[in-house]
Amino acid sequence: MSTSAATGSGELKRHLGVSDAVLIGLGSMIGAGIFAALAPAAAAAGSGLLLGLALAAVVAYCNATSSAKLAARYPQSGGTYVYGRERLGEFWGYLAGWGFVVGKTASCAAMALTVGSYVWPGQAHAVAVAAVVALTAVNYAGVQKSALLTRAIVAVVLAVLAIVVTACLTSGAMDTARLDVGADASFGGVLQAAGLLFFAFAGYARIATLGEEVRDPQRTIPRAIPLALGITLVVYAAVAVCVLLVLGPGGLARTTAPLVEAVHAAGVPALAPVVRAGAAVAALGSLLALILGVSRTTLAMARDRHLPHALAAVHPRFQVPHRAELAVGAVVAVLAATTDVRGAIGFSSFGVLVYYAVANASAWTLSPAEGRPVRAVPIVGAAGCLVLAFALPVASVLTGAAVIAAGAAVHGLRKAAVRRT
Repeated sequence: MSTSAATGSGELKRHLGVSDAVLIGLGSMIGAGIFAALAPAAAAAGSGLLLGLALAAVVAYCNATSSAKLAARYPQSGGTYVYGRERLGEFWGYLAGWGFVVGKTASCAAMALTVGSYVWPGQAHAVAVAAVVALTAVNYAGVQKSALLTRAIVAVVLAVLAIVVTACLTSGAMDTARLDVGADASFGGVLQAAGLLFFAFAGYARIATLGEEVRDPQRTIPRAIPLALGITLVVYAAVAVCVLLVLGPGGLARTTAPLVEAVHAAGVPALAPVVRAGAAVAALGSLLALILGVSRTTLAMARDRHLPHALAAVHPRFQVPHRAELAVGAVVAVLAATTDVRGAIGFSSFGVLVYYAVANASAWTLSPAEGRPVRAVPIVGAAGCLVLAFALPVASVLTGAAVIAAGAAVHGLRKAAVRRT
């Protein structure tokens, strides 16, 4: 019996095929990575930026493989919250779910503010709040509408990125020496850059958290996750190389809008408005999928009463966790009105790396009959997550660790209260 059935909360309908699941993953990743994480990663790694990207990709591949195996085994809303609970015990599932919800809520705010900063820099917070309200309404109307909108957003963003890559590669401003790894690339800096860039790769989790809404999940999820990750890696690598060729690591680190700066350096400033529009659309796509994923993990935790049980309701008409979506939208709107973009990236990465460490530990417990991945995959994945989490900027590590510890303390107090009653 499924968890939802057991609680009487209702089950979600299976609407999504492989292409829909891949596009939701792409919509989550591409906006965050290209338009938000490249510059702070370049500031950390210097000329070692591409090494950081490669390291983040290796850890992301291990996490994706472990997640795909687990999602096929447990095709329910909630992702690693469910896997940790089923494979490692209630506490570890709760810790993963808590890390995901708080980390990705910060990501939602960062993406909303990215929209605002590109659309109307003088009123970034107001635009961010409006974007959150609008996309929460889209998600409320049903996951199929979200998938259709994501399809259009991904098409626009890929077209814009192709324009940027073409402009850079045909520019006289290119200098291949800017790709050389110099003395400024320290081991610690590369690790920190990988941790920041991991923020950009984490969108494939949305496919797993939507496991209850995917058709034939045992077949669809293991295909969709690596496809989304592979396409995203190719796009990231192409754009990162081209931007480095025209700006160099120093120029990339100093800018807040790297792709806009890249087309200026390439000698085609007329493309700047197109790139700004593409950035806003990409961030909207990422925000749409993020709200979708956080609300599904909230649903799963509410079903088990780790969050208020009222959030476990499924709308009888739209077949979505409408109360969870409204609650997530309200929290993100408040954060978007009061926080800044860059501080959210490191905090988000810490929470999500904890989440995936639990996913890899869960995958380690699978038997061969249950589709266990190659043994090295969850080992490298878990170790990589922990190393990258603690290589992040000190403020992100301290804040992230404090929030995770607070969540663990709340869980302990709740368990103690249950035992007393």
